[in-house]
Amino acid sequence: MELKYVGQSYERKDAVNKVTGEAEYVDDIRLPRMLYAWCVRSPYAHARILSIDTSEAEKLPGVKCVITGDEYPNRAGLYLEDRYFMAKIGDTAKYMGEAVAAVAADTPEIARQACDLIKVEYEELPGVINAVDAMKTDAPLIHPDLHTYKVAPIFYPEKGTNISHHYVLRKGDAEKGFAEADYVFENSFYIPHVQHVPLEPHAAIAKYDTDGKLTVWASCQSPYAVRQALSVAFAMPLNKIRVISPTVGGGFGSKAGTTLEGIVIPLAKRCKGRPVKLLYTREDEFVNAYVRQGMHARIKAGVGKDGKIIALHNEFIWDGGAYTEYGVNITKAGGWASAGPYDIDNVWTDSYCVYTNHPVGGPYRGFGMCEIHFAIEQNMDIIAEKVGISPVEIRRLNGIKPGGYTGMGERMDVAGLMDCIDQVVKEIEYDKPCQPAGPHKIRAKGIAAGWKSPSMPTNAGSSAIIRMNEDGTFFLMSSGQEIGQGAATVLVQIAAEVLSVSPDKITFCSGDTDHTPYEWQTVASRTTYCAGNAVKLAAEDLVDKVLDLAQIKMGVVKRDLEFRDGYVAHKIYPERKLPISDFALGVSFNDGSGYGGPAIGVGSFTLENNINTDKKTGIAKHHPAAFWTMGMNGCEIEIDTDTGACKVLKMVSCFDAGKVINPTLFAAQSEGAMVQALGTALFEELKLQNGRVLNKSFVDYKIPTADDAPELIVKYVEHAEPTGPYGARGVGEPLMVPGAPCIANAIYNAIGVRFHRMPITSEDILKALKEKKLKQ
Repeated sequence: MELKYVGQSYERKDAVNKVTGEAEYVDDIRLPRMLYAWCVRSPYAHARILSIDTSEAEKLPGVKCVITGDEYPNRAGLYLEDRYFMAKIGDTAKYMGEAVAAVAADTPEIARQACDLIKVEYEELPGVINAVDAMKTDAPLIHPDLHTYKVAPIFYPEKGTNISHHYVLRKGDAEKGFAEADYVFENSFYIPHVQHVPLEPHAAIAKYDTDGKLTVWASCQSPYAVRQALSVAFAMPLNKIRVISPTVGGGFGSKAGTTLEGIVIPLAKRCKGRPVKLLYTREDEFVNAYVRQGMHARIKAGVGKDGKIIALHNEFIWDGGAYTEYGVNITKAGGWASAGPYDIDNVWTDSYCVYTNHPVGGPYRGFGMCEIHFAIEQNMDIIAEKVGISPVEIRRLNGIKPGGYTGMGERMDVAGLMDCIDQVVKEIEYDKPCQPAGPHKIRAKGIAAGWKSPSMPTNAGSSAIIRMNEDGTFFLMSSGQEIGQGAATVLVQIAAEVLSVSPDKITFCSGDTDHTPYEWQTVASRTTYCAGNAVKLAAEDLVDKVLDLAQIKMGVVKRDLEFRDGYVAHKIYPERKLPISDFALGVSFNDGSGYGGPAIGVGSFTLENNINTDKKTGIAKHHPAAFWTMGMNGCEIEIDTDTGACKVLKMVSCFDAGKVINPTLFAAQSEGAMVQALGTALFEELKLQNGRVLNKSFVDYKIPTADDAPELIVKYVEHAEPTGPYGARGVGEPLMVPGAPCIANAIYNAIGVRFHRMPITSEDILKALKEKKLKQ
């Protein structure tokens, strides 16, 4: 089928408003009689709250109300309800920075001054700051009541421990596989915490009306998920909560759940009719928003003489931080994908989510895949060198091909990994030696593969509504959020293809739970796939309804009619046509009667036969994953042996997108992913000492700048996803997955030293070079 709008590069729908400054973010919203909030936060990583005296704060002129954790009737959480939005008196503050009291006042300055007047008495408790130690039987329990928490049925907390979820995968017979292997290799890796650092900090406004209706304006990725969490936390019916998410200045997962929304709501309830705003500072963003979890990985591989991996034994220990409502799902995702994009007969994986007294771990672009692939893909290069084959050949030998099987036992009918390998090897000229770089400079190349599936409930739903206006233009309503990834443009292109009108004739509306239809979440690289399917169904529904009317008015059998370039046209006699606008309000007849009414299309999508894995083995009885997106990165780096500085000169990306809806947006996502991965590989680490964040500003936390960006080459292959809209599958997160191990492999190829943790800094490289020289 020839496509007119899908597969073309159209300008972003949100581009003009963003570059002109007209886009409205939460902090831009100014409402009448606004109050401003601030919090008192725990100075300890782990401490019991003995008492809170708010009397002096309440006396301060301009203070309207002061609250503590007693405001919260229920715990909240998306998958595991393990947290109140504020620590309670008599309970414990579980990380350094957790809110214990909050103030609403006429100005931000008064709110901060009032917080300084609040007296909190603590009993400091032993902190648990290492996930491996937290698993020991004598470790202090951070959540002693864990066994009483409400949890989704696919997660398994372990009573009397700090383990909030233990994911098990048992494919084949790993013990037998290791016995048959010619070589057995075992390696360990550590991935530290990192921050998302979106351009826009978290912000929220809450307003209670006198009729009990709560409206929340929040910089969030998933307004319906936020509404659900707030409903549980405050024991409110969903029809009394409205969540509005205006322009979102980046999320990367940090805005997927609830954070400060739960603090402003009880303040607003105490001050009915007056909106209450709370805006995180950049320092708050580093401490009190989600962080990417730290992770300890151990991989044991049994390998044949030819390089074929026969058996794999993985242990992943995730540092989930003080609360793991999201961390449990990341742990599951890591277990799912633990074999990497490789066809291995025998796989044994234990993936643990563990509480510590660190900042709260949550979703970060890649959702656990960047972390495990830093280990998996370096391990592949280690094996290749030991066995005596090239890094390319070991991936070709073991990589999943059509007809192969995942670590969960799923048959892969569609798999474009081999094509991606070929493209990257060609573009990076992997087999061609690097050009001499001059005195004290070494250049080398590296490659890495990666994959990801959406880690979402098997019944996660999406919906869309399309309305035709009287002039034949349209409103497309979806709660698939635009967070910078291009959803507002891609979803419009899908609708335009079905409706056979220019994308310019479609206005995208999203982010209002009172007015835009349900969307589970904008996470998991699922928006193009899930929301896209719902949009396509809605557009098809509208077309079907209009053609029902058109056959009456035009006297033509419905099967002979179609939408074509703004008209309802006869398929065989195209000159017989009427503008689609003629049917926007139904049809009218000569006697003045009408029929049909306004044209509205509705679409709902949940992937059928998407079934949970077996609890005891993790093996799939059918398809637990909606799809798998896989691909490859290659890079060339240069190391200055005098300083240890590593500069990435070139990065190449090739992924199987199924069908690329918008090539320009795909390239932008690929380029951003490569640079973001470069940051985690070489620069980024949240420095933690006894639970305290030491580098909570851009002065001390370095992210890549334009000076660090290498030459970026983007390629893609297209093997249609059978269940995706026009064959598309999600790509936004998977594109980042191989970047860091690709760079780590290149560094090894340059200097012969393997780094088992991120980031690999210039100081680390220089130290390794000196140690290597001393041993020679």
